Amino acid sequence: MPEDIFLRKGARKATEIPEHIRNWLQAGHIESVNLTEWLAVDHVSLFQKVTHEWGMDAETRAITEQLTQMDEQRIMKIIPAIAMQWLDLLKRPSVNEKTNLFCSIAEHRSDSVRCWAAYIIGLDSGLNLTEKLEHIRPFAADHHFGVREIAWMAVRESISAELSLALQQLIPWSVDPDPLIRRFAIESIRPRGVWAKHIQELKENPAMALPLLDAVKSDAHKYVQDSVSNWLNDASKTNPEWVRQVCATWTQQSDTQHTRRIVTRATRSLT
Repeated sequence: MPEDIFLRKGARKATEIPEHIRNWLQAGHIESVNLTEWLAVDHVSLFQKVTHEWGMDAETRAITEQLTQMDEQRIMKIIPAIAMQWLDLLKRPSVNEKTNLFCSIAEHRSDSVRCWAAYIIGLDSGLNLTEKLEHIRPFAADHHFGVREIAWMAVRESISAELSLALQQLIPWSVDPDPLIRRFAIESIRPRGVWAKHIQELKENPAMALPLLDAVKSDAHKYVQDSVSNWLNDASKTNPEWVRQVCATWTQQSDTQHTRRIVTRATRSLT
């Protein structure tokens, strides 16, 4: 495959994606390089091609037909739907070497396929919260932006259901050497979040998350800074005075350019 394929910046509109790029994306041969490409992937077609490549036509024919009949293109609907089908497949006695099959999904060259694996973890009722966080960690640290976003979305419902436990278990994540892990710790518990249900407890009592937020109040990585400031901006919609107080305290405690950037962005919605 030509090297320039991997160096491309990506189209700005779905209609501008070159046909050969779209075909490789749909075959699972390359990763998307921007949001436009990521959203343009037809996950049902990709599922059919990947399972065909793995010699699973007989086992997945009915699933493909069912997914096709759903006629669902919204990415936050179709990815969980495909993950649920994989969960069912992985529980069937007829599926040999289940661990290897999941690894094939989790380590696939396509970022879209790895997104399925993240949701397989998130939707697995046989895993408790601690186990889900343990298994989701590689996806939280994935090199691809899309997989990282799906990682926190996949476990957000479980985090919300056991919020106090989750906040406790995520504290080590907030001080992890990897900025991707630190960012996950904050992004996964945003009160409002993006493409996700709100966490009502944190909207009403954002102070619950302060131990995690304090840990990254002067984080040097902009990816983490953006998440922290967005978290506080979320909280400012329902608890503006609390956010003002936190930002004032941080400014006194940590007069650095990193903290100043976080505080400036965190208070952007306050008048």
